[in-house]
Amino acid sequence: MSEKPSGDDVAAVQKCEQAYNKIRDELAKTIVGQEEVVEQALVAMFARGHALLEGVPGLAKTLLVSSLAQALQLTFKRVQFTPDLMPSDVTGTDVIQENLETGARQYTFLPGPLFANMVLADEINRTPPKTQAAMLEAMQERQVSAGGTTHQLPRPFFVLATQNPLEQEGTYPLPEAQLDRFLLHIKVGYPSARDEWEIARRVTSGQSGRIEPVLGVKEILAVQDLVTRVPVSDQVLGYAWALVRATRPGSAEAPEFVNRWVAWGAGPRGVLTLVTAAKTRAVLYGRYHATVGDVQAMLKPALRHRLAPNYAAQSQNIGSEQLIDMLLEAVSAERVYERPAA
Repeated sequence: MSEKPSGDDVAAVQKCEQAYNKIRDELAKTIVGQEEVVEQALVAMFARGHALLEGVPGLAKTLLVSSLAQALQLTFKRVQFTPDLMPSDVTGTDVIQENLETGARQYTFLPGPLFANMVLADEINRTPPKTQAAMLEAMQERQVSAGGTTHQLPRPFFVLATQNPLEQEGTYPLPEAQLDRFLLHIKVGYPSARDEWEIARRVTSGQSGRIEPVLGVKEILAVQDLVTRVPVSDQVLGYAWALVRATRPGSAEAPEFVNRWVAWGAGPRGVLTLVTAAKTRAVLYGRYHATVGDVQAMLKPALRHRLAPNYAAQSQNIGSEQLIDMLLEAVSAERVYERPAA
């Protein structure tokens, strides 16, 4: 554990908790329920990551993202991914423009919709892999290359992509390299009976509140910096490390069910994601330290897209969700994991 936190950091964590509660209150004006989805989306953003939202059409995924941008005063762009979308339609392109005074022609870069703080990539799995791959540099390096020139994206930069389930027609599975660039894979489920009743009442009666801004760009960047300073104990780090190591078939740490049902497990980004997401969640709840409970709360969104069931598992309808549940039972949260020897 690192040294005792400064008074400024403790006060900043308390402000984060207050802001988190206020953001949830504002989003409740347009979004009914979906508390876990809201929490996980904010965790991804404050952890400097991107999020993939998966759910059937009609679950207000797009409305959630636009509402979040309003509450955080972020510039917002929406890209509707289609089978004919070209990479330059997303990143931007160089065009020839004529100088009206001199008559000289020169190339000028016209920025694409990626040049915004928050980008909604709507139905990202409806476009072919070539266009999906065009976003890799932007998501990883926060920059776009065009015509031999590198253009920096604004800070903060956050991609929130929506995806329809792959069993629906007209979809393309995301490449593993791109899936790994998403910090969290968030599942958006059907609303509860009570929430669906309230949705129907609000929408059909035209009741929709106006979202007031809660945080701005400077405050968001400050929270992101604060998260990096939050300490993590060896117990929490070791638990996250052990969970990820246990997902890899053929390794010494892999349980028997992993060797039987997993094609490949999470890479090193899995550990980084779990620890960072746990620290971020702790800050949102007003704590200056991450706990084992934070790791467990972030386990499914952090690993469900980094854990691939093999054909034997699929034939028995065993998916990543069930495998992660088994992982929680197999890896002890009470054990103290020591740093491996060189």
